[in-house]
Amino acid sequence: MTTERIEINPGIMMGKPVIRGTRITVELILRKLAEGASEAELLEDYPHLTTEGIRAAVGGWSTLNLTTDRKS
Repeated sequence: MTTERIEINPGIMMGKPVIRGTRITVELILRKLAEGASEAELLEDYPHLTTEGIRAAVGGWSTLNLTTDRKS
C-alpha cells in the first residue's frame, strides 16, 4: 500500500508505515511529537524527512492502530 507520502511495504521496516523513500516510521514521528519534539527538531534530526512527510504522518495516519514489537 502506498500514498503520496506514506508507504507500507513488507520489505521495509517489517511492513510498518514509513515516509516514502525513507526508513522513518510514522510511529517514530508520532512518538517524537508526543514526547514534545517540534517539527523543526524532527527536520534537523532526520535530514531525509520533510514537512510534508510529518504532516502526512499526523494527518489521517495518526488514527491507525500502529502496532509495535513490544510485548505486554
